[in-house]
Amino acid sequence: MDIDWAALGQVFGVTLVATVGLVGVFTLGIVGASPRRAGGSASALGRTGAYVCFALCAAAVAYGISIIVGK
Repeated sequence: MDIDWAALGQVFGVTLVATVGLVGVFTLGIVGASPRRAGGSASALGRTGAYVCFALCAAAVAYGISIIVGK
């Protein structure tokens, strides 16, 4: 059994970048949806940005599932 270390390293690198990127986008969504001060509400621009971030996360998850299922 031979292990293709280059391919394994490539998969590891892509997975690491995708995971850090997805967590970062989700974190931006949480920050955008959070109120800016105690008792305040999030601005309309912040909420819109948060919705875009959450939609990107949902799209990335749906894409990953479609790859796994093998459509």
